[in-house]
Parts: sequence; structure tokens; C-alpha cells
Amino acid sequence: MLKIAVPNKGALSQPAATMLSEAGYRQRTDLKDLVLTDEANHVEFYYLRPRDIAVYVGEGTLDLGITGRDMLLDSHADAEEIMALGFGASRFRFASPAGSDYTLADLEGKRIATSYPGLLEGYLADRGVKARLIHLDGAVESSIRLGVADAIADVVETGTTLRKAGLELFGDPILHSEGILVRRPRSAAQIDPVALEHLTRRLSGVLVARTYVLIDYDIPESLLDRASALTPGLESPTISPLAKKGWVAVRALVPAKGHQPLMDDLYDLGARGILVTELAACRL
Repeated sequence: MLKIAVPNKGALSQPAATMLSEAGYRQRTDLKDLVLTDEANHVEFYYLRPRDIAVYVGEGTLDLGITGRDMLLDSHADAEEIMALGFGASRFRFASPAGSDYTLADLEGKRIATSYPGLLEGYLADRGVKARLIHLDGAVESSIRLGVADAIADVVETGTTLRKAGLELFGDPILHSEGILVRRPRSAAQIDPVALEHLTRRLSGVLVARTYVLIDYDIPESLLDRASALTPGLESPTISPLAKKGWVAVRALVPAKGHQPLMDDLYDLGARGILVTELAACRL
């Protein structure tokens, strides 16, 4: 039975549970549950602190886990990312007091507060910068005002919290993070390849279903080439003749983002009966 770790709280918890549900797996209804067995799919889910998941997986205790890329790298666990999951996107950035005009080189010898010392230590070492890292579990943005640090390195989504604290971002992003699926070391006992393939295929199907919509429309056959250029589909559109002479029906997958302007373009071209359908699941 496949053993999978899922975040029990935090920003990744609900998106991870939702994605697994959309992929056809049972998920807990009581947040106090620490383990859930999905007999039908031969999977056991373990609900753990997001920061601990990479460690459990890296030690070979669990087969797979859902965590953040930043947490995986910070843990230095012997686990590997095998799939990005498309939720929980964030950036890991440096920030300093507004107007300080810091650069990466200015961090030499400075105190940097962060909740991700493992990740930051490697980043600075690779760039030849020596600094003193101050490990804080939260509220990193307050550390400069309280005199604990000269700069910070933290997860940033919109930057609003930092601006309210009188800070500004500087330098390139240290890391682009998101929710990811990680697996235990290949040197450990082998994961059931069939179960792993089923899981990754299902999750990929959810990602496709969230990214694409199905568009149907009728078009004069004389305009088919121009319409197909607008809706090429993943391989090619499905085209069926209509009872109305000289007309065909077209069906294709198109990106969900921007489908409204696409409908305008098709209508202006001469298409009619344009329908867009959301996808619940997909296999490609």
C-alpha cells in the first residue's frame, strides 16, 4: 500500500487535499485525523507538519509526500522532487529597510533573519557571501525593526506584508517555490511502480483539467482552416460534418485562460453555437 504524507495545516494543506480529492482519492473530513486509509485505491495518507514531510520521505519512512519546494531544499532531506503541483506558488526573496538600496554583495558580514536557514546557507555559499543567519520561526519581517537583523530572507506572495513593515525587496529571487510531490530515495525499498504511475497520472490529469477547457462550435467548412488555427487542440481538433450543408462541428481543448477572447474571435470569424465546458478530469 502506498504511503503518502499530506500537509496537515498551512497554505498547502487545503489545496493538496482538494487536488487529491479531484484525483479520486479519499481525504479526511475530521481535521483531527492523522491517518486515513483509502482501501479502494490502496493508499494510506499521513497528515503531518509541512516542514517535516521531506524528512519522513527522505528517511524512507513514507513513500511520497506533498510539500513546498522551499521546505524540501531547506530540510536537506534525501528526497527528490518528481512533480510540480501548480498550487502554493511563492517566491523566496531578500528584503531590507526601504531606501537602503542593498545588493547581494552588501550582505557580506550582515545579520540575515530567516525561517529557512538551510536553504539560505546553500544559496549564499554558492555565491561566496558570508553572513550570520538568524533562525526565526515566524514574523521575520519584524526582526529588523527589533534590532535582531540587518536584512531578511522570506517567502513572498504579494509583498504587502513587507511593505507594511517598511521593507523593500532587493536582488533576484532566491527561489520560485510551489507545492510539489516528492519521493523517497531510490536507494530505499522500491515504490510500487504501478501505484506511483496511477497517482502521477491522476494528478497530471487534474492539472490538465484545471488548465484547459473544451470548446465546441459550428463553422462553415470554408472557414475551417482559419478556425482550426485558432483552436488547434493538443494534437488536432475533432471535426464532424453537420446536417446543414457546408457546415462542420469542431471540438478542441484550449487554454482556460483567455477562452473568452477566443470565443469573440471565433464568433467574429463566423462560428456559431460556441460552447465552453470545464473539465473534471483528463487523461492524455
